[in-house]
Amino acid sequence: MPHLKYRGPDGSIKRYSILRRLTAIGASPECHITLRGGSAAQTHCTLEHEPGRFRLESTSRSNAFYVRGKKYRSYELKHGDIIVVGGHELTFSTIDELPATKSTPEDVARQKIGAMQELRKFSELLLQPAGNLNDLLNELIDQVVGLTRANKGFLVLADDDGQYSVRVARNLERQPVDDPEQLLSDKIIKQVIESRAPQIISDAFNDTRFQTSMSVLNLKLSSVMCVPLIVRGELLGLIYVGNNSIVDLFKESDLELLTVFAGQAALFIKNAKLLNELKSEASDLQDRLERNRFGQIIGACPQMLGVYKRVRKVAATDIGVLITGETGTGKELIAHEIHDRSPRVKGPFVTVNCGAIPETLIESELFGHLKGSFTGAVSNKIGKFQAAHGGTIFLDEIGELPLGMQVKFLRVLQERKVQRVGESSTHEIDIRVVAATNRDLKKEVAEGRFREDLYHRLNVIGVHLPPLRERGDDVILIARYLLGRYAEDFGVTLDPARALDPSAIRALMRFQWPGNIRQLENHIKKALVLTDSPTLSAADLELEVEVPGAKRGQAPGAPGEVTRETIIPLSEARDMWQREYINRVLALNNGNRTKTARDLGVDPRTIFRHLEKETR
Repeated sequence: MPHLKYRGPDGSIKRYSILRRLTAIGASPECHITLRGGSAAQTHCTLEHEPGRFRLESTSRSNAFYVRGKKYRSYELKHGDIIVVGGHELTFSTIDELPATKSTPEDVARQKIGAMQELRKFSELLLQPAGNLNDLLNELIDQVVGLTRANKGFLVLADDDGQYSVRVARNLERQPVDDPEQLLSDKIIKQVIESRAPQIISDAFNDTRFQTSMSVLNLKLSSVMCVPLIVRGELLGLIYVGNNSIVDLFKESDLELLTVFAGQAALFIKNAKLLNELKSEASDLQDRLERNRFGQIIGACPQMLGVYKRVRKVAATDIGVLITGETGTGKELIAHEIHDRSPRVKGPFVTVNCGAIPETLIESELFGHLKGSFTGAVSNKIGKFQAAHGGTIFLDEIGELPLGMQVKFLRVLQERKVQRVGESSTHEIDIRVVAATNRDLKKEVAEGRFREDLYHRLNVIGVHLPPLRERGDDVILIARYLLGRYAEDFGVTLDPARALDPSAIRALMRFQWPGNIRQLENHIKKALVLTDSPTLSAADLELEVEVPGAKRGQAPGAPGEVTRETIIPLSEARDMWQREYINRVLALNNGNRTKTARDLGVDPRTIFRHLEKETR
């Protein structure tokens, strides 16, 4: 255990275990280490312990100290350093001294107590916010070296491919070890991995089990302990400590303590790996969202990529645009993008819901009125068209506009002038018109409910938004975006990368979404408000999953409905099935590409290439 040994003026020796993050040293009785007599200041210096380091700092310029005869005001301690503070000598050690005689039960008990203190201390370090993982792993091995009185320690961890490599290698001086792979016995490591049992070797060089091991013979190993790191049956790696100069250094009690310490360490390492994986997946999700974002619109399916291309081209012009699509597909967002990418971006963007204004008030709302022009007109008012002067007016649900108003509206579009109700003069307006509807206006024209001349005036360029059920994996991407957005608004702790369990993903993919993105948004909000779990299921989303059939939601591999019109070449069908199947497995794995590649038995680069094609 790291400690300072103090030799007092009377020759007595006191040992101070370093259990705090900050230890005060000085003449004051309030200090953790009190130095009586001599020239020590009240609080002469402090010893700060951070993961992987012990730093001694003076409290002022006049309170210097000496290490190995040299004067310092700041110094990072190493094992065996002798410090002089105000005439008092202290020796820093990272390990306990070996007993001169055989350990007594009291010695073993003290060692266990010390180990428990180290465990508690290490646990406290883990609780510190924003700790650096590498520093904590270094501290872990430093603690193990000090606990076991070894002169070197190693942390060996498994990677995603099941290969083991040295992650941390530290010596008694709490410094990194050069070429650590050359200092380990492959045979001892292999034996621990295969048996999953801790091993203690008192004299490896003369042990008959290792007489054929070139690594043991070349290294002339003496005392070695190797303990597996296992969490719920998963072998994460192992802790390996050794001393090449002392035979029979480690006892069964040391192995028992190291095994307990390894259990704590394994939990920490597993949690750290999960946290790093979550951060990586969250970062990947954020990157994917940014790559697949078009302003405020999320989506990467071919239909939406076509929409984006069309909007980019039309935005720079000033011609009229008619946006069509079912309710809740995001028509207003597209209208915003047209405005935001146009030369009118600094002008106003005015929205009018033509279906929400009473027929008796619609002329006043659109064109304005004068005071007293009708009952209730208590003041002059400009209409929406004048309010949009210099910018864009978005006419949502234009199909709801009454026939009588369509005539006046057409005149405004042709003349670019408005006449307020009750006024004889007109006002010129400079506007761009973007309209939207969920109706089939061609059918409305054919049936006499919408003027053909107005339809052609509005529909110079059309932009059609596909329904959510036809947008493939976009529904998962949008759901995760909405989760991240509303979880913060509602104060719910949720990681968007793993917030949906497999049942929720399947339900989202199979549901028909008659209300499209607006309906998805409502399901997400309700689930976040009512759930008590960090992961949402299909039940939390209250989705009635359709029976898998020929179209949406069919099980991978099912042939589906084939008609004369839907027949495609076999090679194209095979590619389509493969893309769909990879997407389904990716969804089940919450977008984890490495795990998906492992499940499908392919190289991870295959999945990366697939995702690149999907986002192009």
